[in-house]
Amino acid sequence: MAPSKVLAGARVVLPTGTVDDGRVIVDGTRIADTAPPGADVVDVSGHWVVPGFVDLHNHGGGGASFAGGTAEDVLRGVETHRRHGTTTGGRLRRHRRPGLPRPARRDARRAGPAGGEIAGIHFEGPFISPCRKGAHDEQLLRDPDPAEVRKLVDAAHGHAKMMTLATELPGGLDSVRLLTEHGVIAAVGHTDATYEQTVQAIDAGATVATHLFNAMPPLGHRAPGPITALLEDERITVELINDGTHLHPAALQLAFHHAGAARVAFITDAMDAAGFGDGRYLLGPLEVEVADGVARLVEGGSIAGSTLTLDRAFKRAVTVDGLPVGDVVAAISANPARLLGLDDRIGSLDAGKDADLVVLDDAFDVVGVMRRGDWVVDPRLG
Repeated sequence: MAPSKVLAGARVVLPTGTVDDGRVIVDGTRIADTAPPGADVVDVSGHWVVPGFVDLHNHGGGGASFAGGTAEDVLRGVETHRRHGTTTGGRLRRHRRPGLPRPARRDARRAGPAGGEIAGIHFEGPFISPCRKGAHDEQLLRDPDPAEVRKLVDAAHGHAKMMTLATELPGGLDSVRLLTEHGVIAAVGHTDATYEQTVQAIDAGATVATHLFNAMPPLGHRAPGPITALLEDERITVELINDGTHLHPAALQLAFHHAGAARVAFITDAMDAAGFGDGRYLLGPLEVEVADGVARLVEGGSIAGSTLTLDRAFKRAVTVDGLPVGDVVAAISANPARLLGLDDRIGSLDAGKDADLVVLDDAFDVVGVMRRGDWVVDPRLG
């Protein structure tokens, strides 16, 4: 068991507000109210202590893809993002045919919630619109037949957490209802839906907007489209990729203004190059060129995910976008934890929860990462 620790002297961000010169007590793997005798005192004066980051939407990192079908790739990607503060993440899969391949089934059991490495699986495709496919291979796309949707959910052996759908396609609304009945989040994304069709999807049970603004029709004054419907409905949490490429700062401010901090979830949509570097990569069968940290398809030039890590999204939100630290913590930790149904364990620094936390310096750079009481990045070694 991890030794007990007291992190002292930091600005600690709690659900109730920021405590200056505060402390966080870690007893074994959990946050505690009182320090046991002999606890190791770690001086983090002048720093921030915030909950570990939770990434709902991630394809890989460190040169490895979560869609590659091996546990080794999954664990490599997890470790890369963990060093950047993500202590819980959702694994993305893109499929060539219904059902998980056998290696992926083994990996789900080894690296899924039971193994404690990832929170679950988010299926982004194949039930998306060819008009808004982004970096998905059009030959692999299909309408969301509820029977095929059910096959994917069953094949995930309880690890399916979210599925992105173009809900305007034939079978879309019935698929949303099926997912809702099985406790899987239905997300609207890669969609060409109208405003009215999106309202229907929300009424059917959809609760998430997959990377809002991206891979959907733009907001228009006569055709408000899905963006307006998703922003105005209190039942929807909107994903945002805050890397400076996917969103103009004004679009991010628009989302926060209309949805409020309680309905925003920062995500990475990261591909293999996150935390690894520029070069050529494969995203499924498609070749991607990463230059200056921006990933684009070699053929056609479409943006192909990101190379973002959540620590960069956090820093940008505070230093560029001017958002309050508490709002950023909600968007990067508390809200995604709630969506995943894990807010009883993660997402805040309340006593009794897992000791997942991030230590940031006064420039909002990561200097420490703790997961379940153990240092992944020790601030004393920096």
